[in-house]
Amino acid sequence: MQELDDYINKVKHLPPAPRVLPQLLPLLNQADVDCSKVVDVITYDQSLTAAVIQTCNSAYFAGRSPVDDIQEAITRLGFREVYQIVLAVSGSRVLGPEQKGYGIGEGELWKHSVCSSVAAQIIAEDKGDDTSVVFTAALMHDVGKLVLAGALEEIYAKVIEETEANQQSLLESEKKLLGVQHAEIGGRLLARWKFPANLVSAVWFHHTPSAASPYERLASYVYLGNMIAHFLGYGFGHQAFALRGRSDALEILGLTSDDLPRYMIKTVDRFDEVQKLFGVLAEK
Repeated sequence: MQELDDYINKVKHLPPAPRVLPQLLPLLNQADVDCSKVVDVITYDQSLTAAVIQTCNSAYFAGRSPVDDIQEAITRLGFREVYQIVLAVSGSRVLGPEQKGYGIGEGELWKHSVCSSVAAQIIAEDKGDDTSVVFTAALMHDVGKLVLAGALEEIYAKVIEETEANQQSLLESEKKLLGVQHAEIGGRLLARWKFPANLVSAVWFHHTPSAASPYERLASYVYLGNMIAHFLGYGFGHQAFALRGRSDALEILGLTSDDLPRYMIKTVDRFDEVQKLFGVLAEK
């Protein structure tokens, strides 16, 4: 654990913690959310407040008349829709910048993460699990790369050499060259940001979901969402950074590989909708 903290502590330009999300997550479990609680959480963040009001007034959610009050916007949209907007704004702040250490251009990690989230959410809908929690876990699954990108930038050529010479995954190369890997760093970072244990575990073990007990279902959604995003071309970096296929995620969720093409098609359609709703996802 100390080794993970040491890596996080020495990062010079780590994005600020998305402090609003851990405060909103417990409200997802409430059947009848008190709007005033939501207002209290987000009202002091001007960009979040503006995003919620702007989205409520957009053509996508065209209402009878424009709103200029955050509580009215929340009432019209509903808490879960507002949560998705807050998640999108917070996620784009954290995941949007370029990460040279992984060969990731500006916006690429963000798009990959959103595509992963959409795919994971679609599977969770079929299986009857909490789609908002699944979407959140999948969106944040690669946050550990923000910590390791600086260290990898200096040895990027060595990482490529290792993956090609030994036919190993990026995860294995990270562990060999740095002593840590991005999934465990990401889990530790979320823990320090006060995210709940299920999200911490799902991110920490998103490459090995069966090790995430008792949250292996959530980790499995993240794993499959990540895989589908790569299959659809929303990956990044060097081609040697291919994922290793695992069957345990499918088994945990009661799926087979034959189900994946159907989810890929649905993901393409849903992702297009998400891009229209959130302009931050538009092609640069």
